[in-house]
Amino acid sequence: MNVRFLETFVWLAQLRNFRMTAEKLHTTQAAVSSRIATLEQDFGVRLFDRGARDVTLTLDGSKALIYAVRLVRNMHEMRECMANRKLYVGTVRIGVIESIIHSWFPQFIASVHQSYPQLEIELTGDTTIHLIDQFSRGNLDLILQTDSIVGPMVQNLPLCDLPLRWVAATSLGLHNEALTLADLVAFPILSFSRNSGPHKFIERLYDHHVGKPVRVNCMTSASALVRLVVDGFGVALLPPAIIARELQEGSVQLLKVDVEMPALPLIGSFRTRPENPLFEQIALLAQESAQTFARSVPNEIAQVPIGRTEAAAWELAQRASPMMQR
Repeated sequence: MNVRFLETFVWLAQLRNFRMTAEKLHTTQAAVSSRIATLEQDFGVRLFDRGARDVTLTLDGSKALIYAVRLVRNMHEMRECMANRKLYVGTVRIGVIESIIHSWFPQFIASVHQSYPQLEIELTGDTTIHLIDQFSRGNLDLILQTDSIVGPMVQNLPLCDLPLRWVAATSLGLHNEALTLADLVAFPILSFSRNSGPHKFIERLYDHHVGKPVRVNCMTSASALVRLVVDGFGVALLPPAIIARELQEGSVQLLKVDVEMPALPLIGSFRTRPENPLFEQIALLAQESAQTFARSVPNEIAQVPIGRTEAAAWELAQRASPMMQR
């Protein structure tokens, strides 16, 4: 049912005059008459008795008016709510990987709370693999991770790219040397969770350059991974963005390795809901926070994605980059 027609009905019942109702709604008397006629046809009753100059409600019209007023009021309240972010209420379930938690995530959450002060945020920190699984099961509304997701009503937004570098504890004394990938296997190699993009990339990297598999120590906790690097347990391929404090303190150093590493693409994935754009709006806030962060730091720390609408799901984990084929 056309709410505009109901609104016309309510105003005509109040003003009791076609001309005044048409002026109020910025339309013509013919349009008002046509809308009322359509409603009467839909309801199968006569809503008004027409006089020479004015109209009066019939008994059926008086009954219908009660519901029409309620529907029109609800529609106006809905429009106001949708136009005013501060009126959104409820819970939004967001999944996020630790590489984001340790870089620009605090700024993003602050932006969400400022824009939607009545929303409750339910956060899940996990690996990309687990977040995608939970998203596919409908347990998360928005996930911030490294892989694009293909599916019905799913949209992916590029957030920012985090360059990857080999790092090690300063105490190992490796930062002043020119190293090869083969040199690094003298130390335990640490990486994110098994079968993650970075883990697969390291395996393919060694298979391509060294010609034999490499043993990789995987862990699901980025904090634990950084702690092991700081303590000198081994070397790791990490985004410098998540070890800014350790680099500033001097406990960790970037290594000079003869193979250039790719950047880690960060993606925001959500289900599109035409009747409620909230998830898309929050994803756009995540994109804004990520790219504001990228513009505020050197390119070696973070980069704004250029020339793509969404990142491929770790394409470099599936094939060697041009730099590697030299």
